[in-house]
Amino acid sequence: ETAKLNGVDPQAWLTWVLAQIADHKINRINELMPWCYAAKAA
Repeated sequence: ETAKLNGVDPQAWLTWVLAQIADHKINRINELMPWCYAAKAA
C-alpha cells in the first residue's frame, strides 16, 4: 500500500529492492523505501 500511495508499481519496486538489498548498508535502509524509488525512477 505504501508503494501505491507514492505512485509506484509495487511489483517493480519490490523487484528493485530485492536486487539492491544484499549490498545495501543497514544504516541507509531508508533509501530503499518506495518514495526514494519513485524519485529515482522519475
